[in-house]
Amino acid sequence: MALTEKQIQEVTAAGEGFLEKRRPPVEIRNQLDLAYQIQGQSVLVYEIRPRWNKPSEIMESPVAKTTFVQTQNHWKVYWMRADLKWHSYSVKPTVKTIKAFFQLVDDDERACFFG
Repeated sequence: MALTEKQIQEVTAAGEGFLEKRRPPVEIRNQLDLAYQIQGQSVLVYEIRPRWNKPSEIMESPVAKTTFVQTQNHWKVYWMRADLKWHSYSVKPTVKTIKAFFQLVDDDERACFFG
């Protein structure tokens, strides 16, 4: 099930605030950038950069993911480990709001999201 219109507005507001604070300076965004996207009931944060061995190709590397669980009214938080699979973020596996998710990713207390 997809997010409601209100939830999409909340994601957009929180996501744009996150990007305003966390995005690299404009002059290097062609080498490294940050974005988010809504996928069904999940929100994915990812880095965008040229492929190291073929700079004409752009690659997107997932950083963090959250999925809304409607029955429990919270967001589950995930990070991608070296095995390239999503794992529950054990420090704080759920948050109540999408804004709290973006704050958690921005703080990155254990260097799980941005290494």
